[in-house]
Amino acid sequence: MLDELLKKIADRTARVGIVGLGYVGIPLAMRITEIGLPVLGFDILPERVRQLHSGESPIRHIPADAIRAMRARGFEATCDYSRAAECDALLICVPTPLDKHREPDLQFVTSTMDSLGPYLRAGQLLALESTTWPGTTAEVLAPRLVAAGLTPGQDAFLAYSPEREDPGNPDFDTSRIPKVVGADDEASQRAGVALYSTFIDTVVPVSSSRAAEMVKLLENIYRAVNIGLVNELKIVAQRMGLDIFEVIDAAATKPFGFKAFYPGPGIGGHCIPVDPFYLTWKAREYGIHTRFIELAGEVNASMPEYVVGKTLQALNARGLVMSRARLLVLGIAYKRDVDDVRESPSVLVMERLRDWGAHIDYADGQVPVFPVMREHSFDLASVELTPQAVASYDAVLILTDHSDVDYAMLRDHARLIIDARGRFSNQPAPHIIPA
Repeated sequence: MLDELLKKIADRTARVGIVGLGYVGIPLAMRITEIGLPVLGFDILPERVRQLHSGESPIRHIPADAIRAMRARGFEATCDYSRAAECDALLICVPTPLDKHREPDLQFVTSTMDSLGPYLRAGQLLALESTTWPGTTAEVLAPRLVAAGLTPGQDAFLAYSPEREDPGNPDFDTSRIPKVVGADDEASQRAGVALYSTFIDTVVPVSSSRAAEMVKLLENIYRAVNIGLVNELKIVAQRMGLDIFEVIDAAATKPFGFKAFYPGPGIGGHCIPVDPFYLTWKAREYGIHTRFIELAGEVNASMPEYVVGKTLQALNARGLVMSRARLLVLGIAYKRDVDDVRESPSVLVMERLRDWGAHIDYADGQVPVFPVMREHSFDLASVELTPQAVASYDAVLILTDHSDVDYAMLRDHARLIIDARGRFSNQPAPHIIPA
C-alpha cells in the first residue's frame, strides 16, 4: 500500500482532496496544482463551490486570476463527499473554534470525518491541518479510520500537519513556509513527508502527531502571550506619557534577544484568540492550570474595553456625550489588508459603543458589507472615506490600519482620532488620542 502511494506521489498522479475551501484550503489547493498534482476540493457550501467553478475568488486578498489559473490546471470543487474515494490523499482544513464555554469545539472535524467515513478506502493518506489539542489525531481521527475498516500504518495512513498561512503577507507564500509533519507510525510519516515535500520547500518531521499538534499551539501561544505583554505595556507607557511604538521600534534595533510585537485594540482571527484555550483545556486533564497563558488571554480580551474607555474620556474632554456621538470605526477586519472579521476586536468595540448609545458607522474597503456572523449583528455597509464624510463624525477610531487609507486626509479632516494602532505615533497632535 505504502509503496503504491509513494509511487503515485513521485510521478505526480496522486489525486489530492482538500476538505474545506477557505483561507487555508484555497492557497493549499493553488500550490498543489502548481506542481502538477490533480486536486479535488470539498466544501459544504454550494455557493463556495459555484464561485470557484466560475473563476471567482471568495477571499478578497486572493485574486480571481489565481482562481482561474487553478481551474485551468484542472482543479475541481464539489459538495459530494462520496468523491473522496477518488482521492489518494485527503487534507482536512476545517475550522476548530471555541464553544460558548470557551472550550474546544471539534464539530467541524468530527462531522467531516463522519461525511468522509463511508468513502475512505485502503491506500489513502489522511492528514489533519486544523489547529487542535495534542491527541486529536490519535484520539478522534484514528478511531474513525478504524471504524471505516482501515488500520493506520497498514492499509491507510494518518498524519497531522498544522496550517501556517499568514493572510495578506506578501513575503510568504504556501511553498516557502516550512511544514511540520507528525505521525504515529513510520509508514504514515513517510507518506506525509513524501506528499508535502512535493509542494513545500522545507518539511520538518516530528516524532508524533501529538508533537506536531503541540508545535502549532506553541507558535500561536507565543504570539498571544507577547501581544498580551505589549498591550499591558502600552497602558503603562501611556500613563507615563511615553509612546510605546517609539519604545518598541528602538528596542527592535537590538540584533539579538528581542522580537518586536505591537499592541492594538485586542487580538483577532481564527488562531490567536482561540488556540491557547485548546491547550489550557487539555492541560486540565493532566491537573495543570496554565496561569501564564490565561493571564495573557485576559489582558488581550480587555483591550476592546480599554479602547472604549479612551474614547469615552476623549469625548468627555470635548464636552461630548457618548450616547449622542457619531462615531466612525476605521477597519473591522482583524488585521491589515485582509477581509476576515473572525474574532475581530473591532466588532467587540463597535458593540460596546452601541451599548453606550453611540451612532456607529464603519469604513473598510476590504469588507464592503458587514458580514453575517453567528454572535454579532450590524446592518451596515462601509462608508466612503471622503473629507466631508470624515469631518461629519465626532470621532474616528483607527482599529485596523489598512494600507489603502489616506491617513493624511484623515488627520487633516477628522475632528478627533482615537488611534489604537499607532498610525500617528510619530505625528502628535491635540486631536489624536493614542489608545
